[in-house]
Amino acid sequence: MDRRRFLVAVGAAAGLTGCMGGSSDGTPSDAGPGSGGTDSGTPEPVSAENDGYPDPSGIDETPPAPDADTSSFRTITYEQGIEVPLVPIDVAYDWYRRRDARFADARGERQYATSHITGAVLSPASGRRDDPAAAWPQSDRIVTYCGCPHHLSSMRAAQLYQNGYEEVYAIDEGFWEWHRLDYPMTGENVEYQPYGFLIEGAADPATAGEYAWARTADGSQEEAHPIGSDGSYELVLHFSDVTDGTQITVETPSYSLTEPLGELTSGVVTREGTVAGGTRA
Repeated sequence: MDRRRFLVAVGAAAGLTGCMGGSSDGTPSDAGPGSGGTDSGTPEPVSAENDGYPDPSGIDETPPAPDADTSSFRTITYEQGIEVPLVPIDVAYDWYRRRDARFADARGERQYATSHITGAVLSPASGRRDDPAAAWPQSDRIVTYCGCPHHLSSMRAAQLYQNGYEEVYAIDEGFWEWHRLDYPMTGENVEYQPYGFLIEGAADPATAGEYAWARTADGSQEEAHPIGSDGSYELVLHFSDVTDGTQITVETPSYSLTEPLGELTSGVVTREGTVAGGTRA
């Protein structure tokens, strides 16, 4: 099977190459929260539709409080000393059923519409839309998630910390493990399981620690990855309803280009375009 295109490895999503983007302990090299997610604008008042909690009528059983030492959770460290704790999915699920945390989906609008955790709000790491989470009390516990499993979610969590929120976690295993376990989900097609498309690229090494992004033309699906010290990056796209002919825009601080997905996955993406069989600078 072409390693640049693979079905989501449910049950092993946390090990996907290109999703961690850092050292083996989960710490991205010089990775920062990015430029999005500033919580600007006037958020909607908090209501039952956008409070980030599940509907209690949909919870079959409320478990006892999990015996979890949050100080023992793995963390991802961002610049400015921001540490984002990664909550194990079983603990996150117990918090969910107890309504002990608000849930925020850090992916794009189309990804969220296809399937998401029931009760979670759309809170993109890119900050490309109004965000209900901006109206939540800053002292409340918040859990973010994405599909990669925690690039966008940890970025969004770091942004929330920057904006004064006090207790934010990213789900360690990501949304697709939640999907595999058949935990509560809703959306237009909750059975849909996208392929992962691998885009490898090379940016200016001077932009190390900043982010490379990939987006569909309408901006409704997106993924990000921190740029390494040598300028390299890997983007794993779990996008719905895309083909090799779908136009995808790759943006880095040093260039932006739009090409068919099949072209972008055929080699190494550079300022000049995709170099088939090329190597990173």
